[in-house]
Amino acid sequence: MSNILEAHTISKKFGDFTALNQVSINVPKGSIFGLLGPNGAGKTTLIRIINQITMPDVGYVTLDGEPLQNHHIKDIGYLPEERGLYKSMKVGEQALYLAQLKGLSKAEAKKRLQYWFERLEIGDWWNKKIQELSKGMAQKIQFVVTVLHAPKLLIFDEPFSGFDPINANLIKDEILRLRDNGATVIFSTHRMESVEELCDHIALINKSNKILDGKLSDIKRQFKNNTYEIGVKTDQIDHLHQDLAHKFSVSPAQFKTIDQQLKLNVKLAANEKPNDLLSYLTTKGEVSHFVELLPSTNDIFIQAIKNNS
Repeated sequence: MSNILEAHTISKKFGDFTALNQVSINVPKGSIFGLLGPNGAGKTTLIRIINQITMPDVGYVTLDGEPLQNHHIKDIGYLPEERGLYKSMKVGEQALYLAQLKGLSKAEAKKRLQYWFERLEIGDWWNKKIQELSKGMAQKIQFVVTVLHAPKLLIFDEPFSGFDPINANLIKDEILRLRDNGATVIFSTHRMESVEELCDHIALINKSNKILDGKLSDIKRQFKNNTYEIGVKTDQIDHLHQDLAHKFSVSPAQFKTIDQQLKLNVKLAANEKPNDLLSYLTTKGEVSHFVELLPSTNDIFIQAIKNNS
C-alpha cells in the first residue's frame, strides 16, 4: 500500500519550546490514520504544518509523492478542533463562500451543498445564522464545508466534539463512507473508543516525540500479554480457583453472567498454549466463556505514555 502523505523528520520550535522533535509519519492511501497523544504533545503543530499554516524548522512533507506546495490546499480538507464559522453569516451564504475558496464554482458548490444538506437532513438550515445553531448543528455545517470539495486527504481534529450519540454515529458512518469512496483520513481525538472503531493505523506522539506507530492490529499484538478471560460452571468453584492459581497467574474477571460460575483472567507463560488451558478446563466443568484479552487502544495509550515518561 502506497502512502498518500509522508512527514520526514519534522522539527518545530516556538522560542525555547520544542513542539516537534524529528517526527516522521507515513499515512497509507485509503486508510484512517489516528494521530494520538496527550494535550500539548505536538499533534496540532504537525497538523498545522501539513495544512501549511506554519512551516517546519527542519524536515519536509510530501503529498502523493510531491513536496507539499500551495496548490495542494485544494487536495486537503481540514476540520480544526477550534471551529472557524462566522456566527453572524447565514449558513448557506457562508458554505458557498468557503466552498469557492476551495476552488469550486458557485454553481457546483450549490449543487454539492444541496446533496450534503439533504443527506444530513439539514436543508431547512440554509437561511439560519450560525449563531442560531447549537454547537452540534454548527459542527454539521463545518463537517460539510470540510468534505464538500472532495479532497483526497481529510484531517479531522476532534470531529465528534459537541455531538450527541446519534449524530456522532451519523458522522462516523460518513467518515467510513468517505474512506470507502477513496479518501484518506487523518483522525485526531482523545476518544479512544472512536480510534478502536475507525482507525487502521495510528501514531502516538508524547512530549514532541513519536513513541509508537504502525497498524493498530500489529500494535495490539505487540502489547498483548497472553491473558485469557474464562468462565466455568462447576460445583467446585473454590477448588478450581485454587488449582488454577497454583498453575497460572490469575486475577478476577469482571464480565457479566447469569449463572453462578468461576470467572478469572488467566495469564499463560510463553510456552503455554490456550488450547491446553481450554482442554484442562473442560475436564473441570462446563466452559461458558473463553476469550483472549486484547489490549484496548486506551490501555496501549496509557501504557506507552507511562513507559515514555
